[in-house]
Parts: sequence; C-alpha cells; structure tokens
Amino acid sequence: MAKTITELLAAGQRTYSFEFFPPKDRSGLDQLMQAVEQLVPLQPDFVSVTYGANGSTRERTLSATRAIAARVPLTIVGHLTAVGQSVDELKATIDAYAAAGVRHILALRGDMPGGPSVPWEQHPHGLANATELVELVASRGPFCIGVAAFPDIHPAGNPTLDTEILIAKQLAGADFAITQFFFELKKYQALVARLRAAGSDLPVIPGLMPITRISQLSKFAELSGAALPDAVVSRLQAAAADDIAVRDVGAQIGLELAEQLLELPVPGLHFFTQNRSGVTREILATLLAGRR
Repeated sequence: MAKTITELLAAGQRTYSFEFFPPKDRSGLDQLMQAVEQLVPLQPDFVSVTYGANGSTRERTLSATRAIAARVPLTIVGHLTAVGQSVDELKATIDAYAAAGVRHILALRGDMPGGPSVPWEQHPHGLANATELVELVASRGPFCIGVAAFPDIHPAGNPTLDTEILIAKQLAGADFAITQFFFELKKYQALVARLRAAGSDLPVIPGLMPITRISQLSKFAELSGAALPDAVVSRLQAAAADDIAVRDVGAQIGLELAEQLLELPVPGLHFFTQNRSGVTREILATLLAGRR
C-alpha cells in the first residue's frame, strides 16, 4: 500500500504534487487525463482535483477523481469545501471519496459562487468554517487531511488570526497544509515563522502557479487578495508582445522561486497546473535533474 502524505513527510521525504480543476465536458476530461498521464514518468507523490461551489462542479470533481484513480497509479487528494452544502451532503461526499479509494482530503472553507470577493455565507444546515470541516472529515474514517494556508495576508486580514486559525485546523485533525500560490519567498518564510513561533510543527507545502499568459496578471491578484510583485509584473509585461516569450518568462520565474524554496527545509512543492501540465512538468523535470 502506498504511504500516506503524512508518512512521507514524517520520513523526511520532499513531496512533489500537482493540482487540476474539474473539466466541463468530455473534451476537457480528455485534456485533463492527458495532462495527468504525462506526469506519471515524473512520479509525483500525489495529484488533486479542485472542488467547486455548486452541485454540477462537485459532481465533475468526483467523476474526474474516479477517472484518475482508475487510470493512473497515483495517490489522489480529494478536495472538499464547506460552502453551499449541508452537513449531510458533506458526509455523502466524504463517503463517496472513500468508496473510490481516496483516503486523502484537502478540507477548505471555499469561496462563494462568484469568487473570493463575494461575502461568505454559511449554509443553514452546514458548517461555519474549515476547522469544523476538518473535524467532520476526521470523524468519517482514517483520512489524511490537508488544509489551506495563505502567505499573502489580505489587506483586511490579520497575520495573528491567520496563524491561530491554521493551528486550530491542525488541532482539529489536519496533517499538513498547502499554501495558496505566491510569488515572493519572504511571504512563505514569514508564514512558517509565525506558525513555528506559536509552537506548531504543521508541515506547510508551498504552492506554485507559473503565469503563462498576460491575461492572468489581474486574475491572480484578485485570487490572492494582494498585488503581484512589481518585479514579476515588469518581467512579464516586457515580453507581452510575444505569447511564447510570456510563457517562457513565466516558467523561468516559477523555476527561480522553486529553486529558492528548495534551499529551505520545505516539505515539498505543489504545482497548480490549470489542467495544462507542460510548464509545471518542465519545471519539475529541471528541478529533479539538478538533484540527481
């Protein structure tokens, strides 16, 4: 039986992993499966599929998860969000993951339909936050549970409160955390330093999402809740006239950050692929080649 992520991290092994989103149609599923299968030779430690804020997206997540589990020999982390669902619905999804052989779950509060700018509302028969979701997952069986961590503190946020929430999720049963994507090493270092100063040993896997199109710049700033670093924006804007050059610059920026992170005692690297594994596959292949 494959080791859990917790067991890998406890043994001191760095994990390398990739995240996908649920496809909208058969063509999208074919693209997703091609991207996943192209990663198999790199032997990632796990892959995951995101989980949306409405019923149709959730079913696509479960379908994609089942398809991956049936076709490739990779550990799968199933995503689960508390938004827009009753406790009974959440229990049913957790049990569906277990029935598909998925024993890892990333438990997230989730964003409302419409994105992170929409005020969050608790379902009348649901849960209040990710901490309660972690507790629910832990109560349904022997799952290895991951949670989210945020290197970019939202302007209206509080670093101390963020740390307290992350520790609360650990106490509720979380085994590891994966960060939202970020572009500055110091943001990750500060997050981990706050956590360690508060007495937590929770492994925090940094999440990376290379920018490959100029159109992503504004979207990424919206998703992270913080402005992108000027150095990143200027390098990409300088190549804006050439789509291939933008892709290459974005890949280089992602590689540089990954290399900086691997100079630290990070537990691994998690790549957000946007269902196209080309750039992230190239980055990981370069990193692995340099460490053989």
